[in-house]
Amino acid sequence: MIAKLIQRFAPRREQRMPSGSALSASYAGIGGLGVGNAPRGGRFAEFDHLLMYAILGLLLFGMVMVYSASIALPDSPKYANYKTTHFLLRHCISLMIAGAAAIAVFQFPLSVWQRLAPLLFVITLFLLILVLIPGIGKGVNGARRWLSLYVINLQPSEMMKVVALLYAADFTVRKQEYMQQFSRSFVPMGLAIAFVGILLLLEPDMGAFMVIVAIAFGILFLGGVNAKMFFSLCAFMAVAFVGLVFSSDYRRERFFAYLNPWDEKNALGKAYQLSHSLIAFGRGELTGVGLGGSVEKLHYLPEAHTDFLLAVVGEELGFIGVFAVIMTFAFIVHRAFAIGSQAIALDRVFAGLVAKGVGIWLGVQVFINMGVNLGLLPTKGLTLPLMSYGGSAILMNCVALAILLRVDFESRAMMRGHTTGVRR
Repeated sequence: MIAKLIQRFAPRREQRMPSGSALSASYAGIGGLGVGNAPRGGRFAEFDHLLMYAILGLLLFGMVMVYSASIALPDSPKYANYKTTHFLLRHCISLMIAGAAAIAVFQFPLSVWQRLAPLLFVITLFLLILVLIPGIGKGVNGARRWLSLYVINLQPSEMMKVVALLYAADFTVRKQEYMQQFSRSFVPMGLAIAFVGILLLLEPDMGAFMVIVAIAFGILFLGGVNAKMFFSLCAFMAVAFVGLVFSSDYRRERFFAYLNPWDEKNALGKAYQLSHSLIAFGRGELTGVGLGGSVEKLHYLPEAHTDFLLAVVGEELGFIGVFAVIMTFAFIVHRAFAIGSQAIALDRVFAGLVAKGVGIWLGVQVFINMGVNLGLLPTKGLTLPLMSYGGSAILMNCVALAILLRVDFESRAMMRGHTTGVRR
């Protein structure tokens, strides 16, 4: 079935970087990435094993922590009819679906994703509109973000993160000769992302919008866009963000609450989650209170198995556990950028930008989630990638990382002289 689909979408040749372009010059003579040194071993050796083990490690560790964080939820009236293993079983089902999807996605050459990027962008926009229609979109806690597929609830905003990085990479490659022109580089991408932003803010899902903006414009920056235009746009977006915060009483109160979470009004109101998250980290100290021994997950810390899973890790496994999680994510992000640089050095620009886009996505979302848990950033509804409970998030994380592994696979295959399924 997969082979037939690949044949149907006969891959076009990935566009090369024009000679003399800013991006081409940036990576000319790049060293230390193994270019020209073919890896030894068979087909199985042609991708980064350490990267795969790091991903699997976070997925499995996340499964353990989701069970630990959710085991007491059935004691509350809201989940009285649930079993203690309810969230664990659903999380395991999500992991199996995500694993199957990742294996399927890995089979497709990057040239297929480049060809399908515009179509996927349009389809995902349609899903973002569909989720806002009453009776179709599923609402939870005042937000309408999900489409029910019975087995799993699909969250189009998570799908847009993957699609946005594919679309931005394809756009950058196609418009490379116009990267210095504001009207042909920033304006089209800016309008597309602005439309996505309007739909996301109607859900509302400001956290996803921030991540998508970082992905899209981060790829444009790496693609050689005019630096003055880029930083001018960043300044404009910062002003727009402040205006967005102050235009809503809810956002304004939530923003200022994190600055002083211990104020009595804030601790029992907008900063309730943050105050209990900080208590959890404080109880954990260096080595933690032991796996399963968290007190804050006993109905003190809301959403302990989703947005604030890191706080449970900090309480049960202490600084050592949190540091291990941070370093594993840092390794994955580092490898994403290294794989992207290697692909660009091999003149596979689309693949390289996609790999770097995955690194930007994970890096930004992990930073925001951890910053929220530690009280460094205002509270946002963003999960910890690969670890937090949530079917759509896990699914799209695995899809993106499967594409990253495919980039590495194709680069290594090209260095070995194997060009099947690989286009320059």
